[in-house]
Amino acid sequence: MNLFLVCIILFLAIFSIKMSNKVGIPSLLIFILIGMIFGYFNNGFENYQLAQDFSTLALLIIIFQGGFSTNFYMARSVAKESITLSFAGTIITGLLTGLFCHYVLHFDLLEGLLLGAIVSSTDFSCVSNILKSQKLNLKMQTAPLLELESGSNDPIAYTMTFTLISALLGNSISSLKLITAQVVFGVVIGFLVAFAFMKIVEVKKFDGAGLFIIFILATAFFAFSFSEFIKGNGYLAVYILGIYIGNKEFKGKRESVFFLDGLTALMSVGLFFILGFLSDPAKVVKSLPIAFVIMLFMFIISRPLAVFGLMSFFKSNRDQKLIISVAGIRGAAAIAFAILTVNSGVVLKNDIFHIVFAICLLSTALQGYLLPVMCKKLNFMDPSETVFKNFNDYQDRSDIGFITTLITEDSHLVNQPISEINPTFNLIVAKIVRNGKTIVPKGSTVLKAGDKIVIGGEHYFDKSGYQLTEFTIPKKHEWIGKKVRDLNIGEDELIVMIQDKDGKIVVPNGNTQIFENDKIIKMTNK
Repeated sequence: MNLFLVCIILFLAIFSIKMSNKVGIPSLLIFILIGMIFGYFNNGFENYQLAQDFSTLALLIIIFQGGFSTNFYMARSVAKESITLSFAGTIITGLLTGLFCHYVLHFDLLEGLLLGAIVSSTDFSCVSNILKSQKLNLKMQTAPLLELESGSNDPIAYTMTFTLISALLGNSISSLKLITAQVVFGVVIGFLVAFAFMKIVEVKKFDGAGLFIIFILATAFFAFSFSEFIKGNGYLAVYILGIYIGNKEFKGKRESVFFLDGLTALMSVGLFFILGFLSDPAKVVKSLPIAFVIMLFMFIISRPLAVFGLMSFFKSNRDQKLIISVAGIRGAAAIAFAILTVNSGVVLKNDIFHIVFAICLLSTALQGYLLPVMCKKLNFMDPSETVFKNFNDYQDRSDIGFITTLITEDSHLVNQPISEINPTFNLIVAKIVRNGKTIVPKGSTVLKAGDKIVIGGEHYFDKSGYQLTEFTIPKKHEWIGKKVRDLNIGEDELIVMIQDKDGKIVVPNGNTQIFENDKIIKMTNK
């Protein structure tokens, strides 16, 4: 029965994504509402420890994937702005909100600052989901700026939250020492684990993409847990790990990108659903007035003050600052940190969890709706920009496919300009890698021996799957040692690809020789 409910929830999640894209409501808000409805009809759910364990796992994966999918080379032109907003902007927003809660809403000072810290970061899942689902191709590279900022500011909010919880519990450790340890250990562990990962990948071959993906996840879990063990920031460690290895090239990366995309979507659905499931609708309604006041203060004052103040040090106009301010959406990370607060045992005068929950609910609804509206009203859309940042994004989400091939010394393409090599087929040379450096191809670019070229065109998907057969050459097979032209295969059959025992892909011709353990992919016109 429980498995049946999980299926129903996942089907509802899929359909809600489709509906949200049409009506402009953030899909993650719908997941929270579905969770609240299920919680209401199941007489509530108050297992905060289970919710914290799941939210920790989900945030770990979401933050890791946020780093892994960040094309830092394309985002580095706005890296200074993103990192400044991520670090200083999060602190300023949290402090201003905390002081507002203390002086205006009469929270105790530390309790007000704690609430400000919890809701200080913007939510990567919400921001990324809105940017991509609404296809918000923004001017001045604002989309990568927002994704980099929202993907990296959760660790700062976590450190602030952890520090204030420690202060409320009466722990004697100094705030400066705690924050320094969190940041330094998190960064160091992230880089060290990433470096070790790449060294292992260079010398170790994994049998199949499944084992390799398990290895990636195990590495992320290790970076998080070890960093937490030595009092570092585990979320910062996995974000650094994700950015480092996500911007390296290695075998199996493409499959990992697609798997992590799907896993992150599943974790986001599960996280928002459980957070909604954990809430008490009556307490949410009771918290709405004070939550609305705090959310409005953050929306109108604290976030814009942080953004306008910090972005004044960079080349930025008023419209970009307004868009960045509106994009400061509060989401799952804040609610997860509120659960952490509840489980810490700290005694508070206010229902922090439901206040934070209501703030995030209102923020996601209001700012999630306003962000695409304001982008269009301010004419901030730029058709030359894109929220899809790399070849894998295009290959996964469109009808464009990419293949790579090497120009050998005996190739007839050597010394040929790009404009003359492809007069017939609807293809384009999208990228050339020469001596480890990328060359942007033009019609006059001349190909050289040793060039690796990336060719783009419309990909083909075989819906039946019946025409391709894959098998591995076993010991004593009659094909071993023979050339393709000498094989006894029918006229309506063709060997289209061979993968050798080392994993190298070979596009065969008549002279290609077959060896033991070669993987043969054969097409049959039947």
